[in-house]
Amino acid sequence: MISVKKSIVINAPVQRVFEYLNDPLTTLEYWPSMVDIRDVQKLPNGGSKFRWTYKMAGMRMEGSSEDVEVVPNQKMVTASTGGVDSTVTWELEASAGSTRLDGTFDYTIPLPLIGRLAEAVIVKLNEQEVQTIMANLKVRLEG
Repeated sequence: MISVKKSIVINAPVQRVFEYLNDPLTTLEYWPSMVDIRDVQKLPNGGSKFRWTYKMAGMRMEGSSEDVEVVPNQKMVTASTGGVDSTVTWELEASAGSTRLDGTFDYTIPLPLIGRLAEAVIVKLNEQEVQTIMANLKVRLEG
C-alpha cells in the first residue's frame, strides 16, 4: 500500500470545506483524473456511496466508493474498490475562519496491469496529482 499525505490551509470556514468534500459530484471539479461520478446514494451516516470512472496513466478504471466514517466538520473517510483499491481520509481543523485540511491517500497500484517498472512513475504522478487536488480545493473554496 502506498500512502501520500498533504496538508493545506484554506481561507474558508470548516463547514463550507466539509460540505464541499461531502458532495461526491464536486470531486469532478478538483480531482484531475476523475472522469465520472454516478449512482450517488446518500447513506445514514451522512456520507454517500457512488460509482466512478478514473484514469490512471492513461488507463480507464471503474470502481465504487463509500464514505465509511463521517464526523461533520472534522473527518471523512472514503473507501474505494475496483480498478484501484484506496482509502482517502480528510481531516479538518477550524482556525479563526480558516480550515486546515489534511488529506491522506492510501492506495494499491494494480501491478498486473502496469508492471513493476512503471510503478515508480505511477507513484510520482499520483504524488503530483495529490498536490494538484489540494491546490484545486484551495482555489475552489477560497473563490
